[in-house]
Formats: sequence, structure tokens, C-alpha cells
Amino acid sequence: MRTPNQITVDRALLSYVLHLAEPYGLLSDVKLQQLCFLCEIQTFGKGFKGLHFEFFRFAYGAFSKDLDNDLTSLRRKGRIENFTLSDQARDEVIPLLLTSIEGVEINEKIKEIIDAVVTVYGPQDSGAITYSVEAVELSTPQQPEFKIPIRDITFHTTLLVPDRIEVQAEFTCSPGVLAKLNTAMGYDSKAVSSIQSW
Repeated sequence: MRTPNQITVDRALLSYVLHLAEPYGLLSDVKLQQLCFLCEIQTFGKGFKGLHFEFFRFAYGAFSKDLDNDLTSLRRKGRIENFTLSDQARDEVIPLLLTSIEGVEINEKIKEIIDAVVTVYGPQDSGAITYSVEAVELSTPQQPEFKIPIRDITFHTTLLVPDRIEVQAEFTCSPGVLAKLNTAMGYDSKAVSSIQSW
């Protein structure tokens, strides 16, 4: 289960992915889910943790209820309309996030991974990006040498549980920056710290 700080980071990084993907045209739920899955899996592959979304096998690649809930919540707060950032999110959330990344080596590396994933997969349509996700090979901690492509995994099987993945380092922000991000995204910091997940 995500901590309040992880929820704030996830919502801020989700806003950043939407910001990066905007120039590539229309997004859909399927494409956004696949983009975030690829960002997360690539980050884990490099030994880092940025996003904390759990994913399971869906008819169209990977799906995260956490991501879907965060997207809905940001829409309710008026920070996202459909898949486009509001002016407030673009003018407040993104600059705050970029400031929290600058000069922090791990945050910079995670940003580079997200930038690279969106640059490669952002121009693709939903079908092409789903095909790329379904070709990703996963293994279990019990059998790390045995890899299976996602397309061969049964629907509704859990694909990714961030809590179970050991990493060298994680995306972090100071408590002050987290509070400012929450405010910029329309959340009361005290209310966010009292919840575990939406």
C-alpha cells in the first residue's frame, strides 16, 4: 500500500508524464497506462523507484487501479481535463516538480528514464505501445531465470507490486516540497497525510 508521500510523488510524476506526452497528440486511458507501466518497469530495471503503481494484466496490456484513481482525483481537483494539464498544473505542479529534481542525482536519473520512455513510446498509437508492453518479459523472485512475456500471462494476474521490489534508491522530495506539491495539485497536506490510498 502506498504511503501519503508516495501518493504525492505518483500524482506529480503522473502530471509530468501527461505534460511530456501532450505534444504527441491524443492520449487514451490505455496508452497512458502503458506509458506509465513502461516508465515504472524501466526505472525498476535501473535499480530505482519513481512511480509506485501496482499493475495487473489487462486485456490491453497493463492496468493500474492506483493510476486510474489518481487520474480521476486530479480531474476532480481541476488539474487535468481529459488528458490535458490545466494551466494551474502546468504553471505550478510541473515547475515545483522540476525544481525538486534539479541537483538531486537519483531524481535526475529517474526523470531521464521517464523522458526517454515518453520520447520513444509517446508517438506510438495505443496498439503499438500495447504490443511493446505485452512483449516485456517478467520473472518472479522465486524463479528469476524463468522469464515470460506479458502477452502469455493470464488476464488479471498481478504484474508489478512496487513494495516487493528492492531498489538502490527512490525518488524523494523534502517535506516542504511535498506540501507545496499537494497544495498545487489541490490537496490539503493534512488530509493527504491521513490517508493511505485513494
